[in-house]
Amino acid sequence: MLAGGTGARRRRRIAKAGKVHVRRLCGDALGAWSEKRVKRFIFVTGGTGYIGTRAVAALLQRGHRVRALTRAESRGKLPAGCEVALGNALDRHTFATQVSPCDTFVQLVGTPHPGPSKAAEFERVDLVSVRESVQAAATAGVAHFIYVSVAHPVRVMRAYQEVRIRGEGLIRDAGLKATILRPWYVLGPGHWWPIALLPFYAIAALVPSMRDGARRTGLVTINQMVRALVAAVEAGPPSEARILDVTAIRRS
Repeated sequence: MLAGGTGARRRRRIAKAGKVHVRRLCGDALGAWSEKRVKRFIFVTGGTGYIGTRAVAALLQRGHRVRALTRAESRGKLPAGCEVALGNALDRHTFATQVSPCDTFVQLVGTPHPGPSKAAEFERVDLVSVRESVQAAATAGVAHFIYVSVAHPVRVMRAYQEVRIRGEGLIRDAGLKATILRPWYVLGPGHWWPIALLPFYAIAALVPSMRDGARRTGLVTINQMVRALVAAVEAGPPSEARILDVTAIRRS
């Protein structure tokens, strides 16, 4: 039974909660940012992907210098003004010398449209790419490593969670100062189907036993992810690992 009353009163509370979720999923890509910021030199892997193209464009718009790793055939996907680093994200020897003198490393490589059937690809792409990136960043003396992980623990997509958790461990073991983002699902062009789940999130938010899980696995928009990434870059390296969960990503 839902907490907080029955009948019409309960329906009003659920409707109100749903509207709050919708408001949280709205906003501009950059919003109102402070003009006081340190210009960074950022090395990005996965810069031609779903999050990467938008994050690179936003960082350039903010006046930062960006160098993105890409294969030769994909360089045309990078926004104008982005420096090109040709190489293979799964082999650091093809790009490690191009990381320096960047002060920030943003790791965005991942399997597109992850699903339960892609466990082998998570191992082959997601895990290998973060391992290679961590070693390249550590060798180059990068001051700040930013990694998009995933919300956990969750009962589904366990293979994906396990690989991302191992990625976090690699960063920690390398002694890198890092910001780790833990979204669950990022809404945006071609990724809208979970919007139908908003009423269920609203209901779960009202049930004490379900509330924490609903918050941990809440939906964020691509705009909110871009805002969070830009904010993490501009905040600079933390003294200890900085974790941005779904709630923190929405607030960035």
